[in-house]
Amino acid sequence: MGKVSEIAGYLFVTFTGESEDGEQIYLALSEDGFHWQELNGGRPVLRSRIGEKGVRDPFLLRSRDKSRYYLMATDLRMASGRSWEDAQLHGSRSVIVWESEDLVCWSEPRSCEVGTEESGCVWAPEAVYAPEKEAYMVFWSSYSEGKYRIWRAYTRDFRVFEDRGIYMEQAYDVIDMTIIRDSGTYYRFYKNEQEKYLCMDCGKDLEGTFIPVESFDLRNRRGVEGPVLFPAKDGKWCLLVDQFAANGGYVPLICESLSEGRFRDVKKENYDMGRQQKRHGSVLLLSGEEYDRVKGIYGRQAK
Repeated sequence: MGKVSEIAGYLFVTFTGESEDGEQIYLALSEDGFHWQELNGGRPVLRSRIGEKGVRDPFLLRSRDKSRYYLMATDLRMASGRSWEDAQLHGSRSVIVWESEDLVCWSEPRSCEVGTEESGCVWAPEAVYAPEKEAYMVFWSSYSEGKYRIWRAYTRDFRVFEDRGIYMEQAYDVIDMTIIRDSGTYYRFYKNEQEKYLCMDCGKDLEGTFIPVESFDLRNRRGVEGPVLFPAKDGKWCLLVDQFAANGGYVPLICESLSEGRFRDVKKENYDMGRQQKRHGSVLLLSGEEYDRVKGIYGRQAK
């Protein structure tokens, strides 16, 4: 999407938890990004029956040429009884990928190995277009040598992934990164897994130097992860954070500008996250045509 004025609505792609059917792909729709309605009657829209036969942390993006959409997710199903330690050390090194030309007719899922042999599970894959590479930079967190780091690889088609390497390493474990570009600056949000709060930094080059946004401070909001960032229709920015520690699902925060990074709470009466709990996912901005198409197909079965 281009200008804020072109946004007709928002599509939230999530999973719901570790229930029998929770680790699949769920959709919710919103006109304003603050009031959400589950689609498809609250049932999964897509299911993975390959790999670990479950998916978490889905990320949806529109291709650079706007011809298609790619959906990636963590290849993991904790409902199978797997332990977190086993997943961390020995989980799938692949991501599950779907693609579509219209957001309603989807390909069969495919498994794409992106992780390295020395790393464990590939967690929370996301992507951002890197113009200098004319490719998408796919990034994720993986555990190796006693620490979580952010890794990255490049792809043009979400089939072949090249130039794998460490993208971010800190003194502490770092997970759950998301990146957005605004007014020529990249903003990165990620979780300090040791202290359990979110961090924010900024830079001009994806592979260059990033500096902390000093005015961003969510250290008093510990126990959150899975940051999701998108522009609201009024020009402000909405940051959704998953209250995993309290099993509370997502709540929104807002700020006037990313360069300032001063996020504040949204009053409870001013948002509705829907009936279902939503876990680590992503939000896609929709045009009027996209909004009507998705609502027309999946909204007919809404609760």
